[in-house]
Amino acid sequence: MAANDTEDRRTRQKVFRSVLDDGPITASSLAKALDLTPAAIRRHLDALESEGLIEVRELAGKQAGRGRPARHYVVTTAGHDSVSHSYDELAVNILRFMEDRHGKSAVEDFTEDLVARLRDRLGPELDKRGGTTVASRSRALATALTREGYAASATPVAAGTPLEAMQLCQGHCPIQAVAAEFPEICEAELAMFSDYLGVDVRRLSSLAQGDHVCTTHIPTSELTRPLIHSNDRPQGGSR
Repeated sequence: MAANDTEDRRTRQKVFRSVLDDGPITASSLAKALDLTPAAIRRHLDALESEGLIEVRELAGKQAGRGRPARHYVVTTAGHDSVSHSYDELAVNILRFMEDRHGKSAVEDFTEDLVARLRDRLGPELDKRGGTTVASRSRALATALTREGYAASATPVAAGTPLEAMQLCQGHCPIQAVAAEFPEICEAELAMFSDYLGVDVRRLSSLAQGDHVCTTHIPTSELTRPLIHSNDRPQGGSR
C-alpha cells in the first residue's frame, strides 16, 4: 500500500507539473500527454483541485461540444506559491530596505543588473537557436526561459501569410512575489524581450498581477528595428 501511495503521489505531481507547464490545458490533453486513463486523470485533477492547487477556466472560443466552453485547468496562486522559492519574503524585504535607505534609483539599478544577468544566462541558447525571424527567435526565447524555470512556450496566433503574431506564455515565474511588489522588474524583462526580438511587444497578462499566466503579444509582420546580436546586447534592462 505504501508503494502504491508513493507512486500515486508521483503521478499526481506529474499532473500538477503538466498543468503548470502547459496550462490552460484540458483533461483529455493531460491524459494523452501522461498516458493516463480518463478515470485516472480525473481522480488526480479532482484531488489537486480540492487542495486548491489548480482550478478550472472556461476559455472563450474553445468549445467542448454542443456549444459548451471547454474546461481548461490552470495552476492557482496557491499552486504557484507551492513551487515558489522560499526566499521570496527575504528578497522583498531587502528591496524595501534598499528603497528606503537609498531611494528608488537603487531598486532600478538592481533591476537592470538582474535582467542583464538573465540575458547573459539566456544568451547561449538564444545564439544557438535564435535564427533571423521573429517567430524562430520567439521559440528560442521560450526554450531558454523554460531552462530558467519560467515554463514558457511560444505559439502562433492570428496565423496567416505572412504569420502575423506569436504569443509568448510563461506559466511560472521564479520571482513572482518580488515582481508583484516591484513591477519595474516585469517592465525591464519586457524591454529585454523587445530588444532581443527586434519588435515592440505587449504584455497582455501577468502572474505578478494575479493572472494565471504571463502572456506577451509579439507582432511578426515586420521588424521595427534591427535585431541585436550577442556582442551588441545592452548591459541593463532599459532601452
